[in-house]
Amino acid sequence: MTSSPADQSAAPAGEPSTLDFRQLANIAARTIYTWDTRTATYSETYGRLRSWWHVLPDDSNPLTIFAQQFEATGTNAAAYASLTGAKGYRTAQPANSSCDEQLAQYVQQPPPWVGMHVCAVTLSVEEHTTSGDNKYTAPVSIVVNCPPAVSAPADRCEMVAFYAAPERIVY
Repeated sequence: MTSSPADQSAAPAGEPSTLDFRQLANIAARTIYTWDTRTATYSETYGRLRSWWHVLPDDSNPLTIFAQQFEATGTNAAAYASLTGAKGYRTAQPANSSCDEQLAQYVQQPPPWVGMHVCAVTLSVEEHTTSGDNKYTAPVSIVVNCPPAVSAPADRCEMVAFYAAPERIVY
């Protein structure tokens, strides 16, 4: 049996190597909403998260969607540059999550293959700058691809999409 490139790839830096899609979804949600202008540039922050987004062989999750959804978190190059001067950083912690059959949209329109999972995670987010703090909640949907999906690595799950734009959140 030959192995596919996905079988041989290691998880990107910071992405857990796990078969627990719920754990991966919660860590991914936290990572999506966490950044620190004091320790990383916009390009580094974007690139770190971009490395977690695994494009599927059918190209149903192109990088253009990644860019749109990353900006839907409130992070873009101009805002990041402005926040750098204010020593801005943002932290997030999952407050609750629902996955697969717990989501009405998932039940109404099941994923196209076994091994694809969707979790809706609500985060408690805190933004900090020298001018003050801002606290809020933010929903994000995380799409995870796991074995036995042929497009998943044999030994772990991987994030294949996230949705932060309100019209794309899965409930």
